[in-house]
Amino acid sequence: MQTSFTLAQLADPHVSESEKILRACVHCGFCTATCPTYVLDGNELDSPRGRIYLIKEMLENDRAATEEVTRHIDRCLSCLACMTTCPSGVHYMHLVDHARAHIENTYRRPLAERLLRTVLAKVMPYPQRFWLALHGAMIAKPLAPLAAAIGLQRIAALLRLSPWRRPHRPLAAQIFPVAAGSRKQGRVALLAGCVNDILAPEINAAAIRVLTRHGVEVVLAQGAGCCGSLVHHMGREKEALTQARANIDAWTTAGRLDAIVITASGCGTTVKDYGFMLRTDSAYAERAARVAKLARDISEYLASLPLAAKPPDRTLAVAYHAACSLQHGQRITRQPKDLLAKLGFSVMDVPEGHLCCGSAGTYNIMQPDIARRLRERKVGTIERLRPDVIAAGNLGCITQIAAGTDLPAVHTVELIDWATGGPCPPALRERRPAGAMRPSGAAR
Repeated sequence: MQTSFTLAQLADPHVSESEKILRACVHCGFCTATCPTYVLDGNELDSPRGRIYLIKEMLENDRAATEEVTRHIDRCLSCLACMTTCPSGVHYMHLVDHARAHIENTYRRPLAERLLRTVLAKVMPYPQRFWLALHGAMIAKPLAPLAAAIGLQRIAALLRLSPWRRPHRPLAAQIFPVAAGSRKQGRVALLAGCVNDILAPEINAAAIRVLTRHGVEVVLAQGAGCCGSLVHHMGREKEALTQARANIDAWTTAGRLDAIVITASGCGTTVKDYGFMLRTDSAYAERAARVAKLARDISEYLASLPLAAKPPDRTLAVAYHAACSLQHGQRITRQPKDLLAKLGFSVMDVPEGHLCCGSAGTYNIMQPDIARRLRERKVGTIERLRPDVIAAGNLGCITQIAAGTDLPAVHTVELIDWATGGPCPPALRERRPAGAMRPSGAAR
């Protein structure tokens, strides 16, 4: 793609990087086949190629974002399926992130939207605030149909996604030593995250059990918090970089680490990009790059350990949903399925596995109609497989899919923990019928 940025524009490192990305695009259109929003409606402006044109025109002419540009960029899930498909290596993720920051700085959204986005940005990344907010959401949850009836679709979506059960307190900074009888094999930091421990503490608990059982000491570093992903994808770059720097400070002062292990794949994609995000910050660039190299998805790290389980009594059929941030953002496709198969589960690939479920951080709140349609499509393909359980590597996907099906949905690491001596995942324990099968290597 030809560009015509001025030398003055290219002096800005963000514009310079985007110009390189734009020039890599050859208009081939392969990205349209795997873009969820284009697949749903066939609107060229809701495809990566269409959005690239809009971004190019906006940046090249140094224009403030318009309502039209904002609408189509907002509809992008950042699923990054287009990057997996692109034969030219267009780094769409960095381009759309730059566009979102430009929109945030130049476009004034309607008041109601500004307020909702501010609330999400100021509450969700902070565990204590989020914990308090969920108590309020529990009280207001029955009002979701009323909110939808009077046109407050985003509020209705937010209330529907909030859990009925009381939220849990986040884990405090601490060290989990290797299990008794295990020989120490390594030492890792675990990103507890800002949402995982509040909504689904069983995920990090399973990860900690698996790691310590196999000789890995787990550190929850003092000062580590939200990865910055949520506000990053809202275009709130200053807040995102502040959160990234806090994590870098926490992990680089936590002592020797073999890896930084992450159970939320959306967070993992962002942490692995810290080196790029902070490349122009002389005080953090080098440390950010080191942290990015240490980051590992939990399945990626566990694949390097000698896990073992007895053959199952009979096979548990697991429909593996590949989270977009894992398969497209981190290019991790084999390890989760291989681990599950090795531990005795029958792993089923989900048709149209490249398409997003519609979660995408806060997307299912901000774009509830598209998110609902994507969930219905995803759940339909999963239910036709008739699995016993759905596994995914991201809490957002698990929450989104579980809202549309009666099948139990769990994190991959919960099944790995179960098959190597841990307890049955709560979602399976609550829903499976009496006498239902389990891996014979799992704790009874």
